[in-house]
Amino acid sequence: MSETVAPGERGATRIADRVVAKIAAQAAREALDVLPPGVAPPHAAVVVHQDVARVSVSLELGYPCDIGGRCGAVRRQVVQRVEALAGMKVPEVAVQVERLHSAQTRGAAQGRTQ
Repeated sequence: MSETVAPGERGATRIADRVVAKIAAQAAREALDVLPPGVAPPHAAVVVHQDVARVSVSLELGYPCDIGGRCGAVRRQVVQRVEALAGMKVPEVAVQVERLHSAQTRGAAQGRTQ
């Protein structure tokens, strides 16, 4: 006859910070939809305490664009995906735009002249 273990006495699943960071980075890529050529993919750093994740996303954007709108879309997607896939609350997503790439600078970086 098997004994039933009370919920408080069962083990817990711990998701590593680096796994949550990968989920957040992928969510940021999804929110940006298409990255222009020469633009690095987003990178995320995460601090997890119990079931709460604080996320920082660094990204590059094509320019001109609605920077505030793009950052807001990244925040919403990161919150939604981390909550859905890791089961964690995400009260804070800091988005840092490291670089803006214009069509002219992308062309120059590839060795083309206008």
